[in-house]
Amino acid sequence: MSTLDDIDRRILKEFQRDAAMALDALGERVGLSRNACWRRVKALEASGVIRARVALLDPAKLGLGLTVFLQIRAARHDAEWLAQFARATRALPEVQGVYRMSGDLDYLIRAQVADMADYDRLYQTLIARVPMGDVSASFVMEEIKHTTELPLTHA
Repeated sequence: MSTLDDIDRRILKEFQRDAAMALDALGERVGLSRNACWRRVKALEASGVIRARVALLDPAKLGLGLTVFLQIRAARHDAEWLAQFARATRALPEVQGVYRMSGDLDYLIRAQVADMADYDRLYQTLIARVPMGDVSASFVMEEIKHTTELPLTHA
């Protein structure tokens, strides 16, 4: 889907806040019938603009109250190391995001763990699976803003 119109953007805005919203309610909010909303949503899904509909869970209520950012320097800079690193991080359910970075560090990992002991277990698991050049961690003391909503001004 190359161009989104104003109705598509309104649908996406509503869906980013509540993807379980009934089509009737969505139609009322964006000014379309239920069937017209359904067709638009299906087109947005088919084009890949809507990748998935998920439930956002509260980590603290699931016993995962500590967010950690791991700064990684690669042990090597080759395709084999990167493939091993990608496999290892994808296999760890605590790892919520892995990003290849510019600047002083090579990768940034965001993980959700129960506590420091759980972080240490994650750290030990990761370094056992992949040789690392350097690993440092920063722990979130206060979450000031966290959202999954994307701005739609450029869509």
